[in-house]
Amino acid sequence: MRHIALLGSTGSIGRNAIEVIKENREKFRLVTLAAGENIDLLIRQIREFSPEIVSVKDKSSAEKLKEMFPGKKIYHGAEGLLEVVSHKHVDTMISAITGTTALEATLASIKNNQRICLANKETLVAAGDLINRELEKSAADLIPIDSEQSAIFQSIGLNHKDFIRKIILTASGGPFFKTNKSEFSRITVKEALAHPNWSMGDKITIDSATLMNKALEIIEAFYLFKLKKEQIDVIIHPQSIIHSMVEFIDSSTIAQLSLPDMRIPILYSLSYPDRIEFKGKELNFSELKKLEFYPVDIEKFTSIKRAHYVLERGGNSGAVLNAANEVAVDYFLREKISFEQIFSIVGEILYNGNFYPVSSAADIDETIKETKNQTENYIKEIGRK
Repeated sequence: MRHIALLGSTGSIGRNAIEVIKENREKFRLVTLAAGENIDLLIRQIREFSPEIVSVKDKSSAEKLKEMFPGKKIYHGAEGLLEVVSHKHVDTMISAITGTTALEATLASIKNNQRICLANKETLVAAGDLINRELEKSAADLIPIDSEQSAIFQSIGLNHKDFIRKIILTASGGPFFKTNKSEFSRITVKEALAHPNWSMGDKITIDSATLMNKALEIIEAFYLFKLKKEQIDVIIHPQSIIHSMVEFIDSSTIAQLSLPDMRIPILYSLSYPDRIEFKGKELNFSELKKLEFYPVDIEKFTSIKRAHYVLERGGNSGAVLNAANEVAVDYFLREKISFEQIFSIVGEILYNGNFYPVSSAADIDETIKETKNQTENYIKEIGRK
């Protein structure tokens, strides 16, 4: 029986995790949970699972829940996340909060020797060196939930790292991989949110449209699998059936295939090294008409170049990239900048970043704060021109 702390219970990944837990109650128990602003859904989750500790984003929501659930331990903010992961019965933490909000909680889970099921790219992008240093001192294990990283994890299997020639991350390409770059300035928010394969939150859907999600996955894979940057490749695969591949030194390639359903990698992260029967739809090869592959145009999707730059610079450069992108995407979603400007704004901030080694979570927090201020000031400046 795994005793689970779920961070981000009302988000896209969190809701899928809830389904997995619900379908496997004999193996998984939801002990604590944290959510953001979707209080109505959170209330339903509390009533169904009766978690021992609940945390929300702000104090007013916490006060509301305390009135509704007298006697239950309700917290908020960063302190609340630490309470959720530090419960004495928790042995497994699912990190499904977008951004670096859960960094301190992740470090706490590592110190508590828990299994971390990581759906949060930004944690390793911003603080990969720090996370890996803490993991080396701990009995904790980190299992990726991202479909691509889970595919790499499964495809490597028991093979030694020295046998890997390269890993190949697949990208759906989002809605615009065949769109001419000259049309990027006219792309609307509605069009960018219309992902052809996946149903996700707004921010990650925009990241998929710009291929920033793949840039973040390149950096994440670098820290997850401890490879050289030259060993990480990306290819566009619109059907999202092959979730990623590993090519070995004997030129054999192993791939992981499934229908695009996030419950599958979530289930595997919780059950590893065992496998549990999945009750959803199976992949039917006789129904597959074709599997297509295209190279990534890095002159059009310059996000990939940003990832390579981060791996060259190291230190806090991943946190700079991630924070600048968060601000740019937020401004695009609020229709303050164009789709095309996301690329140029992130590039301007990254290539003029102040980089230094990361020794603590405080270094990341400071980098994020400075970068977000810098990005917002830059957007305001170009808006005045």
